[in-house]
Amino acid sequence: MSVESVRKQFENENLELEIVEMDTSTATVELAANALGVEPARIAKTMALRLKEKDIIIVAKGDVKIDNRKFKDNFHEKAKFINSEDLLGATGHPVGGVCPFGLIKPLEIYLDESLKVFDYVYPAGGGPNTCVKIDVDYLEDVTEGEWIDVCKE
Repeated sequence: MSVESVRKQFENENLELEIVEMDTSTATVELAANALGVEPARIAKTMALRLKEKDIIIVAKGDVKIDNRKFKDNFHEKAKFINSEDLLGATGHPVGGVCPFGLIKPLEIYLDESLKVFDYVYPAGGGPNTCVKIDVDYLEDVTEGEWIDVCKE
């Protein structure tokens, strides 16, 4: 189970993080923001993309979108999201639960500069009704994420 893989990573790496399981769905930015009582921007949207040679994860502020020009300038190819049928096999997480933790295989993780306006954010926790409150600097440490600028408001 995806939430269990996230929990296992937190335990194995002695991370001071807790998975919050909600009674309602947090599968979209809007649902997560409503469930937590925060602005949508504070939800750390985790996007799984497929490049020609590899799959990657980009974590960004909840109210931004990929800027195709910035993405192409950075990765030298067009942004292509992993389709829902392949998502579980690529990340180990279901639609609505994709997060940069407990991945089924190592993926390069990128953190969009848009996140830097916050001290903490809420990425999913491996399931469509989970989240993790995490300090943005700690998110960088835990994920070993690389900062990039590929989104637009």
